[in-house]
Amino acid sequence: MRWHEYSPSKKLWIWSMVGASVVTMALGFTAGGWTTSGRASVMADRAAREATSKLVASVCVQRFASSADAAKNLNDLKKTYSWQRGDFIEKGGWVALVGVENSIPGAANLCADRLIEMKDLPTVSADASAS
Repeated sequence: MRWHEYSPSKKLWIWSMVGASVVTMALGFTAGGWTTSGRASVMADRAAREATSKLVASVCVQRFASSADAAKNLNDLKKTYSWQRGDFIEKGGWVALVGVENSIPGAANLCADRLIEMKDLPTVSADASAS
């Protein structure tokens, strides 16, 4: 009976709505996965850079494997220190793209890491090396 008689004031209604809004936003931005437009832009830029690096690294591995002295180059690459491997790949020209003046950040190191992980170089068919 007392519950039916209760009538909250306007001040209580307003503060309840403000509190519910704050709790909703806090939960949305933490556990709900909401992001601001600035954060979404940063995430999209990072994803684009990573995708570009992965693509260029794949091309680099294919070029490296199809080079004439690939086995010797792989052996030389494995002998270099880990911090010098990206430079080795860049100097070899395997990561360079036609029409792109600057190197793609991270592509040379990713290419070197993929090559180091390989036990044997993949065989490249004549059709694949011609394209």
